[in-house]
Formats: sequence, C-alpha cells, structure tokens
Amino acid sequence: MDFERMLDRENPPTAKGITDYLGSDAAEAWEDITAFLAASYNFTPETVFGGKKYGWAIRYRRSGKSLCTLYPEKGAFTALVVLGGKETEQTLAVLSDFSPKVADVISSAKQYHDGRWLWLRVLNSADTADIKRLLQIKKKPRK
Repeated sequence: MDFERMLDRENPPTAKGITDYLGSDAAEAWEDITAFLAASYNFTPETVFGGKKYGWAIRYRRSGKSLCTLYPEKGAFTALVVLGGKETEQTLAVLSDFSPKVADVISSAKQYHDGRWLWLRVLNSADTADIKRLLQIKKKPRK
C-alpha cells in the first residue's frame, strides 16, 4: 500500500495540518510519539523538506546528532531511526523483545558505514512501543 507524503515545498505544514493529514489512528500514534519525545529528550523538533521523494518531515536533532525523523503520510507516518554500530549490537541482542514486523526491519536493514537505517511505518498506536524502545537504546532518556 502506498502512502502519500506531504510534498508541497511551498506550504510547510503546521502541527494541526499534520494531524489532520494523518487521519485519526495515525494522528493518535503521532501524538503519542511526539509527546514521548518531548517528555524524554531535550531535542527541539525541526520542520524540514526532504525533497520531492520524501516531502516534509519533523526532525529531532541536537548538536549535529540526529535522534529520529518523522515523515507524515496519509493514514500513517514513517519514523526513521539510524542506529550506529554499538546501538545495532544492543538492539540485535534484544531482537526478540520487538514485534515480528519491527524485528524483521531491524534484521534485514543493511549496515552502512554510518549505521543501520530503520524505516518504520506507523499505522496506529500499537506500532509506537517498538519505536520508543529503539529510541531508548539509541539515546537514554533524561530523568
């Protein structure tokens, strides 16, 4: 199933525009993840345009280090989490803790020089627990 991304470079999305675009199930998951990010990390979300293929995204990055990037789509969103070598080892050690869908993405993702790029499609709130777990492996949450 193809999901349509926000590709209009001339119109950056607002927070409400994103949740309206996502639809109810995906919007609930989006709000769950963004609330988790706000409560757990000191990263300022940045709205960026990734070009004609990727469209608008919300990137969580500080001091040149990226935590994750969220790409809103009609009916879903995609979370990009890049794991470095050490983080990949830690994740593979607990692979059975993840849902089969996410475990498959993790184990089949190619290892590049800068890490393993995990593109995770989120359809509803049931899909958010694994992303939170990955983010906690990538960077420990603040107290």
